[in-house]
Amino acid sequence: MSTQHPRFAPDPTRKKELPKWEQKRRLTRALRLAIERLVANDVPEDDLRRAADAAERFAESLEPYPRLRYAIGFGETSYAGDVSAFFDQSPLVGLANPMAPPIEMAAHGERGVRGHVRFGAQYEGVPGHVHGGYVAATFDELLGLVQARSGAPGMTGTLTVRFRRPTPLYTDLTLDAQWLRSEGRKIFTRGTIHAGDTLTAEAEGLFISIGNERRREFAELRARRVGGETVEPERWGSDGS
Repeated sequence: MSTQHPRFAPDPTRKKELPKWEQKRRLTRALRLAIERLVANDVPEDDLRRAADAAERFAESLEPYPRLRYAIGFGETSYAGDVSAFFDQSPLVGLANPMAPPIEMAAHGERGVRGHVRFGAQYEGVPGHVHGGYVAATFDELLGLVQARSGAPGMTGTLTVRFRRPTPLYTDLTLDAQWLRSEGRKIFTRGTIHAGDTLTAEAEGLFISIGNERRREFAELRARRVGGETVEPERWGSDGS
């Protein structure tokens, strides 16, 4: 059972509390591997029972600790392509989130983003291939990063995904995206996923630029719902509203 704590921890980054954050990422890697093997391997009952007992104790031990503060807005690192600084908690790219594969992405050229990802058993849909929902979520994250290169990032308005071939598990996938153009508050993007030379999926995304006040409202709503403290970032997006 979750508890709203009256105090909140500072949000550690590579600039602060580095050793602790490195250990959090290390723990995340171990949990991610455990999840993949739990899904894929035939583990004996006694081993499962011992692991479940240990996992329950560990989960309970985390309860007393304060919630991380949640930075609002879009950090400049998003534009630079260094997503780990701001998106450690993302369910798709987060280096400190065991749900994430994680996807690695960086700026590519003047208007693009290139990424790489390898999906394990926990993301399986059709046997041997990535669940279509994760393919769509990957595009939402990929295009969500490239649209930030417009300088006035926003939220997903429309995401259209075309599945050309099943996307294989345990395969190094290449992700590419382009910011095509902006028209007023509308930001148009396009992306692809390749397994080697094979195009497995492509997508078009329309994003709607939002101002800082709207982002602040979302962050404050998040704090009320799950706990945490909104923190003004050092730099906002260039829309400045």
